[in-house]
Amino acid sequence: MSFATWLAFAIAGIIIAISPGSGAVLSMSHGLAYGVRKASATVLGLQLGLILVLVIAGAGVGSLLLASELAFTVVKTVGALYLIWLGISQWRAKAHATSVSTAGMAAHPSFGRRVMTGFLTNATNPKGIIFMVAVLPQFISKGAPVLPQLAILAVTMVTIDATVMHGYAFLASSMQRFFRDERAVKTQNRFFGGVLMLVGALLFFVKRGHA
Repeated sequence: MSFATWLAFAIAGIIIAISPGSGAVLSMSHGLAYGVRKASATVLGLQLGLILVLVIAGAGVGSLLLASELAFTVVKTVGALYLIWLGISQWRAKAHATSVSTAGMAAHPSFGRRVMTGFLTNATNPKGIIFMVAVLPQFISKGAPVLPQLAILAVTMVTIDATVMHGYAFLASSMQRFFRDERAVKTQNRFFGGVLMLVGALLFFVKRGHA
């Protein structure tokens, strides 16, 4: 893999990461609700899900997924329903007045739960699989071993995405001081809950690519 090829992939990765999606919404939501430090667990989960998507695409499983209408529909439906469920849960979450320094630990999901939420958000996103199946082959040289190239691309993508998602979480956490009363927290929950439900609903309209 030449430096020019890697650089082109890195630029594409930055554009992908910055583009609004379920991962960005989740990072902002958790950054605002729990602070950037706790949102790091969510970002970790997102990257684990991204790695799974990269493995699926690199192993060719993604192509099989796109070739099977049933498999694609199942993954799409699971991903859409999961995001909608997350949105409904956040919409209905009880609003408690908090502050950045005194927010109760019991009010926050556990580290493992935040990681799993991030993981499932990316792992069940058919748009991510479609994109990676379409994009990865363009940056892999047929004249060189595939696995080292996939490893380089995976590390690059995960590093970029983790940085961008932490950026989203940080920007959101910087607004915590405006969400200390119950009314503001309720507005926050309903906004992000509504956005997650919308993103989930839009997944139903994602179409299978050509095998």
